[in-house]
Amino acid sequence: MSRRYFGTDGVRGRVGELPITPDFGLRLGYAAGKTLVAHENLRPGEHPAVIIGKDTRISGYMLESALEAGFSAAGVDVYLAGPLPTPAIAYLTRALRLQVGVVISASHNPYDDNGIKFFSASGTKLPDAVEQEIEARLDEPMGCESSAALGKARRIDDARGRYVEFCKSTFPNELDLRGMKIAVDCAHGAAYMVAPKVFHELGAEVIATGVEPNGLNINEGVGATSPTHLRDTVLASGADIGIALDGDGDRIMMADSAGNLYDGDKLLYVIAKAALVAGSPGAGVVGTLMSNLGFEHAIARLGLPFARAKVGDRYVLEQMHERRWRLGGENSGHIICLDKHTTGDGIVAGLQVLAALRKQGLTLEQMCEDLEFYPQKLVNVPLRSGFVWTDSREIARAVDDAKATLGQSGRVLLRPSGTEPLLRVMVEGQDARIVEQLAHGIAEVVRAAAM
Repeated sequence: MSRRYFGTDGVRGRVGELPITPDFGLRLGYAAGKTLVAHENLRPGEHPAVIIGKDTRISGYMLESALEAGFSAAGVDVYLAGPLPTPAIAYLTRALRLQVGVVISASHNPYDDNGIKFFSASGTKLPDAVEQEIEARLDEPMGCESSAALGKARRIDDARGRYVEFCKSTFPNELDLRGMKIAVDCAHGAAYMVAPKVFHELGAEVIATGVEPNGLNINEGVGATSPTHLRDTVLASGADIGIALDGDGDRIMMADSAGNLYDGDKLLYVIAKAALVAGSPGAGVVGTLMSNLGFEHAIARLGLPFARAKVGDRYVLEQMHERRWRLGGENSGHIICLDKHTTGDGIVAGLQVLAALRKQGLTLEQMCEDLEFYPQKLVNVPLRSGFVWTDSREIARAVDDAKATLGQSGRVLLRPSGTEPLLRVMVEGQDARIVEQLAHGIAEVVRAAAM
């Protein structure tokens, strides 16, 4: 069954345009609620229950109310958590023994986008079959339970405190962060009230930034998608280390005291290396098609197997479960530590990096000194509607020629954008000049073929 609304990470789009409208949110809540009721073995008078969290976008109020009304009409109780990171809702769904968790967020996107995604009772993404069933119910007329059967709604007053304690529990009991000055950039997003508390309560002096959301400034020049703000904050404050999260708190970037930036590949390498030293390597590491070749080679030098998934934390998680490995992530900053959480979590990943540094008595730079990244060049090429780039012999020949030039010391990847009519051309190799030439050469061939 083809999907009309659900993508790899729930439903997402521009606010005011289908599907991010109040009427669709109402129908989605009702359809998801009726699907829940159909799947639960309920006693007479018993209601399934969901938790709804959101980031700080102004449109979150509108979508929260619409979803709440839809669930209530379907006979589902609703717990409202307010602004909280996406991984917090995954945790609370599991901890409170609820049937589903709902997050209203467009993650790292600008404020005028928003999205709705779901977590299962176990704190993982909903199975495809359940999402398809929800989509099918969207075509049915919306009804309403009798007054006595309607779902109730209530606020969870201690949701933030519960999540703060959970995050702290993933940090080793024998360690603390005393004596460290940490800059924490919350992107004016969902983590603004919890991330600084986590690091402060573990003993660090915290320089908090990106903690003044106004509904319109999420991810705007701050956070993991604009890490130069973190670098500048670290240098200006004299912090020992910096941590930047994205709008919904599931991505992380870090900076050291010299302002050097560390992306998801580097941070995942630090965690994997420390786990190996501790004697608990977690079998292997899952990256993505965009993970740097130098990262793959460094993981191999540690003696750990490595696998690449399609881009997207959903696919990384699928590979991790399939292989029964506990570490995986993306260079964009999604890092999943399955021995700590069921999903990617920026705060939890940051704590694992800090624990590694504390245990080893090393800096980020020292932990990454044997990690040599290969130069990468990414070129986005617009595609005309209907053009099937995979059928072009010219493009295939250009890719083959580039691969022959690079040999075993490089990669070529062509990947269509999931949200725009673009083909992303990525070339990676040891020689930056050759990488640049090959990437632009393939891009020109794609442009000519697509005319």
